[in-house]
Amino acid sequence: MQTISGLGKGSRNRLAKVVRDTKGTFSVSQVSEILQLPADKAAKVLSRWMQQGWVSRVRRGLYIPIALEAPSTDVVLDDPWIVAERIFSPCYIGGWSAAEYWELTEQIFRTIVIMTTLKPRNRRIVIKGSSFLVRTIPEKAFFGMSAVWRGQVKVNVSDPTRTVLDMLNDPTLGGGLRPVADVFRNYLNSKNKDTSLLIQYADNLGNGAVFKRLGFLASRFTPAEEDLISACRSRLTKGNVKIDPAMPADRLITVWRLWVPAGWAKDSTIDQ
Repeated sequence: MQTISGLGKGSRNRLAKVVRDTKGTFSVSQVSEILQLPADKAAKVLSRWMQQGWVSRVRRGLYIPIALEAPSTDVVLDDPWIVAERIFSPCYIGGWSAAEYWELTEQIFRTIVIMTTLKPRNRRIVIKGSSFLVRTIPEKAFFGMSAVWRGQVKVNVSDPTRTVLDMLNDPTLGGGLRPVADVFRNYLNSKNKDTSLLIQYADNLGNGAVFKRLGFLASRFTPAEEDLISACRSRLTKGNVKIDPAMPADRLITVWRLWVPAGWAKDSTIDQ
């Protein structure tokens, strides 16, 4: 455990300026610009501050300040969303993390879901005690976001409708079939419900499996949503898919061309 050592007045003033002029994180280039130093000298300043315990490196070239009251440099991230924005931009917070934000689930997930157009080598990473699950999406799928403020930093998070759509597209982003179904029902009972927008987003995404999953869940849990169910039925594509690729599925719901676990086939038209 590295302890924090003293910092002279000049260095303290320079660090204070860097923290004041940045938003939660800072890079060598930012420090170089703020302190008007060549990049190599800025890197040396950051290295010295890190050795003294006043800043911590979250990844190569990216640093965070350490709070004055911290007894050591073994710190956790104050707000992992801010760090995610810096590392994976362009990106948005999605999946179960967005569902928690919009109060569509009561489950608590320790890992933060990041949707990005980048293609990182590692899809599951841990930074200063915070776990991230990274999913790559094409640029055309970069829609349906809301900008939220985290302190002084604006971070993108999938809006409620896009949050549901992402889970229907990839159920693992919601923690599996049952949590996704719960989020879907909570969405339909929330002030953010917008079934027309849900269909529009699904059209934009262009994945036929989404309509099969959406139509099945709607007909099972909210049969009164006739327009939503009809819109899904009119968009059915050929072929059969699993409702959750990660789960065994031995019942085919023919009307939705969807393989489901036996327990989910109750009161549905099946082909055994």
